[in-house]
Amino acid sequence: MLSSLLAAQDELGYLPYEAVDEVSLCTGSSVNEVWAVASFYPNFRFTPPARHSVEICWGPTCHVLGAQPILQGLVSHLGLEGEGDTEDGSISLKYNTCLGVCPHAPAMSFDHELAGRMSLDEAVSRVERIRAADSAGEQQA
Repeated sequence: MLSSLLAAQDELGYLPYEAVDEVSLCTGSSVNEVWAVASFYPNFRFTPPARHSVEICWGPTCHVLGAQPILQGLVSHLGLEGEGDTEDGSISLKYNTCLGVCPHAPAMSFDHELAGRMSLDEAVSRVERIRAADSAGEQQA
């Protein structure tokens, strides 16, 4: 069941109710059993993701080397109260317990591209470049 849920989320970016139903049928489980498993894990999402993902590591090394002020500043800059999606649907901010690049702490990921030795100014600058490129792409469409 778990591998089917992961495959569905990898393919769709989230788990719509139809995917939960389909996993139920394919695994011979009840919808309630599938929902119980999916809702237990915080990495599953049940709404479509934002167009771009930004992750900030708050693991021990990144925390000690300054991730917390970056995290708080970015949350404020994006108008969020914590991790989540911006109101305009452009950025999904997630906290990550380890991005695996401790020698380059504090670390972040922008659309799955790792960046190390981050500062709040650099994080905001990268987010704004993503938003500007996103806006330019929408205007061309």
